[in-house]
Amino acid sequence: MTAKNARSNRSGARRKLSAARSASPGRASVVKRQAPASVVRERIAVAIRGIPRGYVSTYGAVGRAAGFSHAARQVVGVLHRSGGLHWHRVLGAGGVIKLQGDHAVEQRLRLEAEGVTFRGRRVNMAKHEFRFPRKI
Repeated sequence: MTAKNARSNRSGARRKLSAARSASPGRASVVKRQAPASVVRERIAVAIRGIPRGYVSTYGAVGRAAGFSHAARQVVGVLHRSGGLHWHRVLGAGGVIKLQGDHAVEQRLRLEAEGVTFRGRRVNMAKHEFRFPRKI
């Protein structure tokens, strides 16, 4: 056996030993459990339905109210795929309408019809932001 082969065999043995140590039952490993997609979608839809007429919320706030922090993109997906939700009441951070073109015009008109006021291109969030109740 050459010196080069002996070194590679030793490093392979070291890798196996470290892998065995990290997988040993004595070490506590933190495993995050993922909620099923159907549960996530339903909880987000319930949060969206909870926004009353004349109020708005942000994508991030809806995700947090559903129990999923950092779930703004999932909120967008639920709004895109689900019918019958009040999609026009959900905005980007700071009250910005994130839709483009005719959809943005329709969202603004729907909000104005509900009595929501604007400050330039943004919704007056101080007046119309819906604060979800905290769960105890």
